[in-house]
Amino acid sequence: MKKYQLRCEKTGEVIGDFNDWFAMNQTCPDGSNMVTVEYPEPAEKIQNLINNNNSKHKNSLWRYFDFLPLYNRENIISLGEGAIPVNRWEFLEEYARKNFSVNCKVFVYRNDENAGTGTFKDAAATMAASLLKETGIKEYVIASTGNIATAYARYLSLAGVSLSIFIPENAQRTHQAEMGTYGQRIFKVRGDYAKAKKVAAEYAKKHGILISLGNIDPIRVEAKKTMVFEWLRLMEEFPTVYIQALSGGTGPIAIEKGIKEIEDTGLVKQMPRFILSQPHRCNPMALAWEKAKANNFPEGWLHDYPILINPYTKIPTLSTGNPTTYPIIADIVKRSNGEILSFDEDMALDIARLSTYHTTVKVGPAATVAIGGFFESLMKNAIHDDDVVLINVGEGAKRSPEYMTAMNYSTLEVNSVDECPRFDRTVYKKQLWAAVEEKYTTDKVKV
Repeated sequence: MKKYQLRCEKTGEVIGDFNDWFAMNQTCPDGSNMVTVEYPEPAEKIQNLINNNNSKHKNSLWRYFDFLPLYNRENIISLGEGAIPVNRWEFLEEYARKNFSVNCKVFVYRNDENAGTGTFKDAAATMAASLLKETGIKEYVIASTGNIATAYARYLSLAGVSLSIFIPENAQRTHQAEMGTYGQRIFKVRGDYAKAKKVAAEYAKKHGILISLGNIDPIRVEAKKTMVFEWLRLMEEFPTVYIQALSGGTGPIAIEKGIKEIEDTGLVKQMPRFILSQPHRCNPMALAWEKAKANNFPEGWLHDYPILINPYTKIPTLSTGNPTTYPIIADIVKRSNGEILSFDEDMALDIARLSTYHTTVKVGPAATVAIGGFFESLMKNAIHDDDVVLINVGEGAKRSPEYMTAMNYSTLEVNSVDECPRFDRTVYKKQLWAAVEEKYTTDKVKV
């Protein structure tokens, strides 16, 4: 066996490595494109990699090179992504304790600190760029709502790969502008994300170019599974609850893959409960989940989900109206005893301002949906005493300058010093908590 191999998840047939996978146009002999990557290295070696602070790549996910599908370290395209902070947010712990009598620990996984484009997608982009470089691929296609394409645009530029990007018409202008600065081609499709994916697939087929397989892409899964290894490195206790904003859902797929790789080592005792949060204007998975749950998950429930055509949401990076990965994601969530929730996206700015007031961390719009999922989880009794909650802050506000502008609430226009009152920043605390308390606080004592 080579350093790694890909295996078809349906038939169990070994495909080979990524050279073989790409030569087969990323399709198994049975016609599927669901593969998993396997490694001959003993899983116990993960502990050595976690402890190895002498590695050249100790400050990126490439610390785990032995369990990533690349042969030659010289092909690594990295800006130092994937080795990012985990911070404890005690203000959320206090809120849970005072308002819901829940004693839990709350941490955030700071993807806003990734050095590439400051999002959760940089991990996938470093893997994609490195693999494409190693396999000699010079053209690639991707469909995206914004963040993943922005990351791929930068990293694939570093690898000398020409990237054709297909985005929906509601994609943020700042994302389009950033993609365009790297010399990559952008096709803005008149329609929603589902149509952008359709046109991208047709373009890739017409010209015989490889296309990103989206949330099930083994490239993305292998990169993001390193989250599990990082939590073991950075946290004293492994999370019992994992919360993230949900668009397609590579995160849960990758976390499950990472845990399975090391399940025999005893490093992880159990899968965390996945709590996935969607903005209420584009929440097809949450709607499907609530329906299935209300009917006690009847036969066929995994394939019963709505398709939202051209969904309008203030958070376009989460505007996946056709949730083709729902059967995979919902199955993982159910097996973990988790939840798929809707978050009132009109609360996004309130959540962002509150988080920044208490922590100085400036989160982006998609990240507020994850943090909002924490509040929703408390209301649904989905967080319990002694839980270790980890919230994935998937992006920072710098990804959306217009959003950061909207977060400002303290500017006063004046003509003279007489119009400048003395200031105490604590006066804002009650103001910032007011909206959150009104929506989420029960009749118990308020913060």
